[in-house]
Amino acid sequence: MDFAADDYEMGEVEEDMYFAGRIMGDTESDEEDEDGYDHLDNKITDTYAAEARKGKDIQGIPWERLSISREKYRQTRLEQYKNYENIPQSGRGSEKECKLTRKGGAFYEFWQNTRSVKSTILHFQLRNLVWSTSKHDVYLMSHYSIIHWSSLSSKKTEVLNVSGHVAPSEKHPGSLLEGFTQTQVSTLAVRDNLLIAGGFQGELICKVVLSLDESFVMICAFPQSDRASPQRTDLDRPGVSFCTRTTYDDNAITNAIDIYHGPSGSVHFTASNNDCGVRDFDMERFQLVKHFSYPWPVNHTSLSPDGKVIAIVGDNPDGMLVDSQTGKTIAHVRGHLDFSFASAWHPNGYVFATGNQDKTCRVWDARNLSKSVAVLKGNLGAIRSIRFTSDGQFMATAEPADFVHVYDVKNDYDKEQEIDFFGEISGLSFSPDTESLFIGVWDRTYGSLLQYNRCRNYSYMDYLM
Repeated sequence: MDFAADDYEMGEVEEDMYFAGRIMGDTESDEEDEDGYDHLDNKITDTYAAEARKGKDIQGIPWERLSISREKYRQTRLEQYKNYENIPQSGRGSEKECKLTRKGGAFYEFWQNTRSVKSTILHFQLRNLVWSTSKHDVYLMSHYSIIHWSSLSSKKTEVLNVSGHVAPSEKHPGSLLEGFTQTQVSTLAVRDNLLIAGGFQGELICKVVLSLDESFVMICAFPQSDRASPQRTDLDRPGVSFCTRTTYDDNAITNAIDIYHGPSGSVHFTASNNDCGVRDFDMERFQLVKHFSYPWPVNHTSLSPDGKVIAIVGDNPDGMLVDSQTGKTIAHVRGHLDFSFASAWHPNGYVFATGNQDKTCRVWDARNLSKSVAVLKGNLGAIRSIRFTSDGQFMATAEPADFVHVYDVKNDYDKEQEIDFFGEISGLSFSPDTESLFIGVWDRTYGSLLQYNRCRNYSYMDYLM
């Protein structure tokens, strides 16, 4: 948090950020409640769909024993939560353009809330710390550990611990063989067999993990797991494969990572940094192959499905579409009123979305950028994470806290499902098969991992409503 305070005046946004400290009677300590008890000495347990249907709070909050109702506290949060803005009044200025959506969509249903998985955040503006690789498997940050959670086996496995010394076990050109010590992970990305963590000092740590196909389930196997070990392959690599530092600039924080497949099928990733750079790495050769520079710090990038265009957003109200090969600007994306920290492409390859501190998600058509396709408003604050389902049916946006919005894309974003809870959001991720939606919740007492599963009969329900 010291880095965030220095760069972004963290003290201005600390007040009223923490749910536990507001109504749960928490102490002034910043330590999380690791014993699993709330301030009323109730054992905090996981919550499952059957219990939620019977009226149990999905986070296990005992509202009946508190001096405030859920409805009253929700209203208090809406009135008092302070959205962080780099440009004053940007949230208010964007309201007149926002689309009126119909709430009440039932696209994903609550499945379970897992308290044993503690999702955490290091930088208050960077919320891409949750990644799903199957409908049962998810990776997330928990303090200094990158955790793999299997909802099928209810097992938690530490994939990588960066609290001590981390060094690569393989030799590649450009890799820092001395590694890093006590890396503060600011962002994370996991796709297929590759896991990449980015740090506050421009660190990049790359680890290859083995995925197994057991029927429809993908699991991650590591030597410490008590599962039967599979026959080893070239992908089953212990330790870290590659370490590098993108820059030694004082303002070096790694803001986002985007893993993708190149035209030849080779695995690449793009790193976005506060030094205004966008760097592309070829993970077949473990080498930096492209480095583009822009006029302002880059907070997030997304590569179009055809691999030709990169959407870039950062510390400027305007975004850009650039050529992925040359880095040259193709078009400017104008409409937001503050800095942006999220972007995502629809699978059709011409629609994309951007999330901004003006409390809006704007949807764009790359073929006509004269105006937004839709402007979708948050309740509390900035839109800090955006994901489309792989089939293009839904788009999910995450605010800094309390709300995730799931929109029906194929019906022009007219209807949304509003997922309502309490706590800061560390990230969200749809599973590749669209079956699950995972949400990381950071809170001193009620921190957890929420899982929602796709409603198979949603279309019928939607037409009835």
